[in-house]
Amino acid sequence: MNNSLYFSDNFFSSGKTDIYNEAKEKVGELDLKSAFSSSIEVLNDKGEHIVTGKFTFFGNRWIVSDYHQQELGELKAKFSFFTKKYQYHAMDRGMYMIESEAFSRKYDIYDMNSNLVGSFEKVSGFFSSPAFRLMNHSEHLSSHELIAVVMGVSNIQKRNSAAANSSV
Repeated sequence: MNNSLYFSDNFFSSGKTDIYNEAKEKVGELDLKSAFSSSIEVLNDKGEHIVTGKFTFFGNRWIVSDYHQQELGELKAKFSFFTKKYQYHAMDRGMYMIESEAFSRKYDIYDMNSNLVGSFEKVSGFFSSPAFRLMNHSEHLSSHELIAVVMGVSNIQKRNSAAANSSV
């Protein structure tokens, strides 16, 4: 799964959506578990559970786990001015930085040596559910895992936006 993949959130962030490759072939599903929680599951083309993503209890960290509930990594936002930054600690596989310019819809993923290992961008979402395009060049992170990371970035942004709106 190293080509471009396309997947989307649902308007109410619940239910299943398809994951497509560049040839518009279905290669998996994204299960948005519930409108009341932010947890997700990434399924392969056979419908088998591969990766889960969810927030920690009372936390703002997004945990990515495999189908055995073994933790693969942890995503968290990093404070910065004029850019959007996230850090993904992929346990024994290293640390990855996810960066985007302030008003950009494109994010780049870098390893510890500042090598570009992937990117994703929001390709729609103004009046519709957000859809994403993922490019994975990493030898250490699967596309399934990166889909969970992308959804983690999206859910962290939603949570931060809701918190900012409720404090007004």
